[in-house]
Order: sequence, then C-alpha cells, then structure tokens
Amino acid sequence: MQTIQDHLNRTLTLPHPPKRIISLVPAITETMYHLGLEGKIVGRTRFCIHPKDKVQQAINIGGTKEIKLDRIHELKPDLIIAEKEENTKEIVETLEQFYPVFVFEVKSITDVYRMIADVGRLTEREAESTNLVEGIQREILHIPNVKCKRAAYVIWQRPYMVVGKDTYIQSLLTEMGFTNPFTALEGRYPAVTEEDFRQAELDFILLATEPYPFREKHIAEFQAMLPDVKPVIVDGEMFWYGAKMIQAAAYFREKFSG
Repeated sequence: MQTIQDHLNRTLTLPHPPKRIISLVPAITETMYHLGLEGKIVGRTRFCIHPKDKVQQAINIGGTKEIKLDRIHELKPDLIIAEKEENTKEIVETLEQFYPVFVFEVKSITDVYRMIADVGRLTEREAESTNLVEGIQREILHIPNVKCKRAAYVIWQRPYMVVGKDTYIQSLLTEMGFTNPFTALEGRYPAVTEEDFRQAELDFILLATEPYPFREKHIAEFQAMLPDVKPVIVDGEMFWYGAKMIQAAAYFREKFSG
C-alpha cells in the first residue's frame, strides 16, 4: 500500500501499484493509455474517446458530471482518477466513501507535467511518464509564436463564453504568444457580449469545436459581427492536455505558422 497526497492535498491510501483504475477525465485517460496502462484501466467516461482503438476495452461508467455508481461498484476499482474542474465535488465526495479518489488540478502547462509525473508515480510508469514529459517539452519548443496577437477563445454561444484566467487553454495561448483580453474578467470561463468582443480590439477569434460545436457555418456570423477580426475554427481536442500535446504541436504549426 502507499499513502499519498493528491493535488488538493487530500491524503489517500491505495495499492502500489493499483490494478483496477477508473478515469473520469478524458485527457488523463488518453495519457494513461499512452503510458501503457491499458491492462489496468477498467472504467472510463463516455467522453473518454481516445485512443479510439483501446478505450472500448474499458466500461463506460457515465459522464464527467454524472456517473453510474452501480457500474463503478461492479468494477471494484482500487483507484479512481478525477480532476477538480472536470468533475464535480459531489462526485468526488460520493466516490471517496468507497474508493481512493486521486484528484488532479490542471490549470497550466506546468500542472500538466506534474500530472503526468504523478500518474507515472502512482502506477509504476515513471520512465514512461518522464519520456512523455520530455517529448512534450521538445514539441512545445517548436509551436508557432504569433507575436502578441490579441485573441478570444470561444467555447459557447447564447451566451457567448470564452476562456479566461487560470486555465490550461489560457496557459497554452500564452505559450503561443496570444494575448487574451478576457483574462481580466472574473471567472475561468466568463460570459461576454457582442460589445465585449468589439471593445477587445481582437486580431483573432478562435472558435472551438467543443464543448459547443462551432463549425465553418459560424464563420460568417462572426465576420458580420467583427469585420476586422479573423475568425478561425480550431479543433478543441488539440487543446486537451497530456498525451494529446504531442499531436497538438504539429497542428498548431500548420494552423498558425506564417
């Protein structure tokens, strides 16, 4: 057994290494598969869709905000992975009555490295986790720098919602050289108006394909609203943290270079 503190400084005791893991966090699920843990992942949410050729081996236990507790009990996990933003406090409090629940908190690129290292430490995949972190760090050196262009990353409409401060996505935008004027607002995902967009003096408006499914058809809507701003559809999955960051670096080079 091992006694360990999670990212919220909660102390938990679990087997070392755990043999039956449920992940409630899509990006961490993908990362664990990348570390070679497919034989130990017994459950995942329906939003855990990567890697597509492996996730079907794990039982769907519901969503990130609502779970099927009976399925979790049937799986008898010895470790459940959660994340402070991705999952609700109520879910964690329910599950920790029965199982060790390790809660991560990922708000920056630095937090991602800590997450990967801790997953490796929890599961005896230290070498694999170190290799992944080093690979991501190499790729980040080669992502494009847009030289302080002003951008909003839009995740919802009616109301419009954007990425704000203290988020992994904002950390990544900063790494790419974008200035996000909406980090001055309260909240991590503040609601904004058309007038807010106009006053922000934007160069780009980044329309994410998730959680709201912005598509090419929305380009004209934003061009009409903001004729001097370039709207760009961006693949929301490329803004997942963890193993996806290797693939994302090449995507950003193609999308924003030149």
